[in-house]
Amino acid sequence: MTGQLTANDPRYRELFDAAKDAVASSGRVEGDLTPRMGALRDLSPVMKGSLRQILELPEVHMAFDRPREHYTLFSFELCERAFRENLLFSSAVYKESPGVQNFGRTILEMTGEEHRHYRGMVQPLFVRPKAVALWKPAWIDGAVDALLDRLVGWDAADLNQELCARLPVHVVTRGIGMDNEDALTFREHLQRSTIGARTLSPAEVVHSRNEVFRMLKNLVDARRAEPRDDVMSSLAAKDFMLTDGSSRKLTDAEIFGYCRLIMLAGGGTTWRQLGITLHALLNDYRLWEACRDERSLIEKAVDESMRWMPTDPVFPRLMMQDIELAGVSIPEGARIDICLGAANRDPSRWENPDAYDPLRAAKYHLGFGLGPHQCLGMNVAKQEMITALNGLMDRFPNMRLDPDTPPAQLHGGLEQRGMSSVRVLFH
Repeated sequence: MTGQLTANDPRYRELFDAAKDAVASSGRVEGDLTPRMGALRDLSPVMKGSLRQILELPEVHMAFDRPREHYTLFSFELCERAFRENLLFSSAVYKESPGVQNFGRTILEMTGEEHRHYRGMVQPLFVRPKAVALWKPAWIDGAVDALLDRLVGWDAADLNQELCARLPVHVVTRGIGMDNEDALTFREHLQRSTIGARTLSPAEVVHSRNEVFRMLKNLVDARRAEPRDDVMSSLAAKDFMLTDGSSRKLTDAEIFGYCRLIMLAGGGTTWRQLGITLHALLNDYRLWEACRDERSLIEKAVDESMRWMPTDPVFPRLMMQDIELAGVSIPEGARIDICLGAANRDPSRWENPDAYDPLRAAKYHLGFGLGPHQCLGMNVAKQEMITALNGLMDRFPNMRLDPDTPPAQLHGGLEQRGMSSVRVLFH
């Protein structure tokens, strides 16, 4: 597999820039906010105000289209509960987010039986056995090999651009069923019609939205005529079971909603998290060597990076009844921020929680969420990162951070954080 995947296309740098994404979506924030989140958790497990307000960050224009009283949860105990009890801490809050509504109606905003039925349409395609038996051999292994073949003979590279940015967007594009050569064109229009809607003209947004629909319509028509072993074929062919026991096929609009969400998240979150993981391992070279010499540690390294530095450290919910949490009365209708960036470093659960330590005893964390809305694509994302790290250790066992380049920085906003670069020397 070569072509667009390994091309020297300037769109990679344009489309995969954590700082630029933050400006377009949630406001750029310099540096790591995790220590400040932890300090707030140590003051109180729950506080009045949104996380953005408490951190005294600029408000995002039209993040939500309805004003509500706001509270933030910081402790592991409370954040875990908020993720698990989705009927009480409701993801219906996304109905008030113009950014999410740009995708159309999706499983993000659904709850209860409706969510279970809709998620059930795609969940079997993303469980761990499917990630290992289908995604890895069909789309992940070949992409990793092609990207690493390209780097053979190089003395140095920014792996954030040359590997981390490229791998997920092509894996998810092919997994959906779209041609590999359309990956960047589709992502460009998808970003412009969603994230870019705040900075582009209405005409530009409409044009990109039309292009997204055109490409998805062509694909769904092709898969209905000639099904293959991919996500689009499954969505087009499967019967959707309704809550009354009857069934029907998904509409084009429903299929497009699934695909837009999967392709934007799948091409973005994994890019950022792979860069964070790779930099963390190389920044303490003993960890790189430990994983290189004992490959079973690689999956632990990926999981630990999701605990230690998740790309999205906060998620919103809507309070569906009056409640008291840690002595604080929260009314029905309040908006809740789940600060997993603080919860994942709660010292009541982890020893030395601020350290990145893949060797620590395994405990589940909130990096992928929990409960009904746990990250749909987490098993595929983990397989991408595990395969990429294994490939790097096979090809470039003595790879190290380049000491003659500026230190990498954590870029992004309050959400969608990633590395500015991962510049390495191969020999």
